[in-house]
Amino acid sequence: MTQDAIRIEGLKKTYKGGKEALKGVDLTVPQGSVFGLLGPNGAGKSTLINILAGLVTKTAGHVSIWGWDQDVNPRQSRASIGVMPQELNLDPFFTPRGALEVQAGLYGVPKSERRSDEILELVGLTDKAEAYARTLSGGMRRRLLLGKALVHTPHVLVLDEPTAGVDIELRQMLWTNVRKLNRDTGMTIILTTHYLEEAEEMCDEIAIINHGEVVARDSTQNLLGQLDAKTMVIQPETPVGNLRDRSGISVSRRDDGTLLVSYRARQTSAEDVLEFLRENGIRIRDVRTEQADLEDVFLSLTRAG
Repeated sequence: MTQDAIRIEGLKKTYKGGKEALKGVDLTVPQGSVFGLLGPNGAGKSTLINILAGLVTKTAGHVSIWGWDQDVNPRQSRASIGVMPQELNLDPFFTPRGALEVQAGLYGVPKSERRSDEILELVGLTDKAEAYARTLSGGMRRRLLLGKALVHTPHVLVLDEPTAGVDIELRQMLWTNVRKLNRDTGMTIILTTHYLEEAEEMCDEIAIINHGEVVARDSTQNLLGQLDAKTMVIQPETPVGNLRDRSGISVSRRDDGTLLVSYRARQTSAEDVLEFLRENGIRIRDVRTEQADLEDVFLSLTRAG
């Protein structure tokens, strides 16, 4: 087994009519990581996930999942991945336990090795095990989708917009389970989400896709480091009048008198900013700094694309 849970080389997908959804994507996902796959609507994320899941046929390129080439060993590569889809595609006449049993049967899991009750407990549906899926709330159905993705104990779990439109309690439950799976079993997690603060908190590494191409791929911290804009938020002791200018430092004011001092960390140090404030006779009552978050990086890269 290599150190890459997923290896993608030159992946292309062109739909009828000539629309290029993927334009030669090269991407690796490290084994045991929580990996973020981000991009605006129409960027190609869903096409990529559906190719990994075996639901869409690629036009060109190579895909290996857990060391199994998708073209040479399609059955093994498919068994190595579980996908929690964004759409709530459940049979309304199955109970949660029945849905898990059927899904396990489709993957060829022997009855003696099935973990339906364990999975129901993991996703918080034990008390709904015999209720029809059509009677479940939207949040409960999403939990069941996660359970279905886990029945064959995959090495790689793909979560496609798992918290879209769900309440805070379900979101916290989901991320607690994801962390537990990753920590206790070493399962590789691939996450797509529009909640960038989640990706920033959860993901070890992130790839950003735009117009069918990977425009960035790095550790979360390195991506955040690409934007070195910082803001020092100053609450002065007394009202501040006009300020002398200094190259590399810009100042704006809030209605309450707070000063927002913006600068580039690579060009200007925090000491330079404090010296600038002292030169202007400003006595500081309170100070804190703000810096770019993942949303800033995302917007910068996708707008440039």
